[in-house]
Amino acid sequence: MLTLAKLSTNVDNMSDMNELAVAAGGTDVRTGLRAALALRRLAERLEALQVSNARRQGWSWQEIAEALEVSKQAVHQKHAAHAAEPAESFPKLRRRKDV
Repeated sequence: MLTLAKLSTNVDNMSDMNELAVAAGGTDVRTGLRAALALRRLAERLEALQVSNARRQGWSWQEIAEALEVSKQAVHQKHAAHAAEPAESFPKLRRRKDV
């Protein structure tokens, strides 16, 4: 069973991602909201990483915007400050150690 202690952006494997998705759509409101928060944080980190990768590979802001289905201005405003950072500057997804 998924508990609040397990809800974090630390992901062990796809099973944990499936648990988060199920919890986010479940009837326990507190657990669902915490799961939605964890998924949103993960999605934001992955988007930032991939935008940075795209810029290093020469993608234009327009190409990135089209892939994300947002305006060029929106993606530039959100990511321009860190898009040139090396991938190593992004926090790694850590594996949670069960105690």
